[in-house]
Amino acid sequence: MTEPILLAIEDLHAAPEGTPGNEEILRGVTLSLRAGEVHALMGPNGSGKSTLASVLMGHPGYRVSSGRILYKGEDVTDWPADIRAKAGMFLAFQHPEAIPGVPVIQFLRQAVSARRGTDVSALEVRVAIMEWMDRLGMDPAFAERHLNDGFSGGERKRNEILQMAMLDPELAVLDETDSGLDVDALRTVAHGVQTIRAARSQIGVLVITHYQRILAELAPDHVHLLISGRVVESGGVELAARLEKEGYQAWQT
Repeated sequence: MTEPILLAIEDLHAAPEGTPGNEEILRGVTLSLRAGEVHALMGPNGSGKSTLASVLMGHPGYRVSSGRILYKGEDVTDWPADIRAKAGMFLAFQHPEAIPGVPVIQFLRQAVSARRGTDVSALEVRVAIMEWMDRLGMDPAFAERHLNDGFSGGERKRNEILQMAMLDPELAVLDETDSGLDVDALRTVAHGVQTIRAARSQIGVLVITHYQRILAELAPDHVHLLISGRVVESGGVELAARLEKEGYQAWQT
């Protein structure tokens, strides 16, 4: 049975807030993702990949001039970021911020409570965190550390995956989660994503990346190429392999 379309982006145009319309970064992005699928979005620097991630999550620094974002069939184009998150949309940041003084477990208790719309006990959150840390191969002491404060790049990215596990999203957008990771850290992060997918087969994942190496671990169902704010080609993993070999020049001329 064909799964329903989870995310549909229709002719999306967007620019930084406060800039003229002719300074659009997204210039007509169209793609769709079904429940349970992994899609990869690739493209050179400046193509609009991270802008798309921000616009999908309702970042107030960007404005949509035309087009729509449909999530589970509902138009969420004008929804604020917190409402999208509560509805099950999740973004793993390229550069997660540090929040000194706020333990990981406290942050996650607040986030999970907001996602569920009800207060979640500290004990319930602790039990769930310990279970997921065990499954993700993380040190339990991690939960008591302050959020991303003093974390290595790999630890910050693993913490994003822990958040993804705890918040139980239906759609996860991973914005260059592989950026700055060595091979071992990348495999650890990819294993975490696959562990979550094995537990929640209906989750849809959009992986935004420059490189094929994380795709070798995640085996995406579809690969999309973003050039100058438009999806110019879509295909399977063979497209990622071609990009790794040939680069982006053929599509930029």
